[in-house]
Amino acid sequence: MSTRHYSTADTLLLGLDQALRTLFGQPKTTGRPNPAEGIEEADLDERQRDHIGRLMRIDHTGEVCAQALYQGQALTARDPATRDAMEQSADEENDHLAWCEQRVEELGGRLSLLNPLWYAGSFAIGATAGVIGDKWSLGFVAETERQVERHLQSHLDQIPAEDRRSRAILQQMKIDEAEHGRKAKAQGGAELPGPVRAAMRFSSKLMTKSVYYI
Repeated sequence: MSTRHYSTADTLLLGLDQALRTLFGQPKTTGRPNPAEGIEEADLDERQRDHIGRLMRIDHTGEVCAQALYQGQALTARDPATRDAMEQSADEENDHLAWCEQRVEELGGRLSLLNPLWYAGSFAIGATAGVIGDKWSLGFVAETERQVERHLQSHLDQIPAEDRRSRAILQQMKIDEAEHGRKAKAQGGAELPGPVRAAMRFSSKLMTKSVYYI
């Protein structure tokens, strides 16, 4: 079977379609079942539902950012193998996007109004990382996934044990993020300089604080 080659215009239109699906539509998933499927809903009070819904909203926005990063990096990656790896990881991150959105809705919450802003910023960062070079782009992925793992664990620590639906989703996400990080390192991802890692942590804190409320 011959491989289809896309023009620059085709690539840009496909990227726009992915962005619109991520922000406003139904993103393409891998078809994996929701980890919460078959788990009974917990008897949570209104305060708990509100807090957990806000945490899951943060996780959803984190996945919006992940989509943007991967899509930006895939657009500018030089090595086809790196590009393919980015696109595969992006598909798996779409699973997370769908799971988080469903859980937010179940808890009576809403998605963040800031998603388009965070998507745009993350896409620009991802595209820039890809332009600098694949080893740095992969290193950026590895560090991002490392920080996301810690972020997910902090949410698991806050969610009560009886909310097994939310916990099942976050635990599977944590497993997937660790695997994406390992893949990026195995493909030659470079260790990022300390100031870059610190800037990423600051950006993550800004995102979580703002999205909790907006």
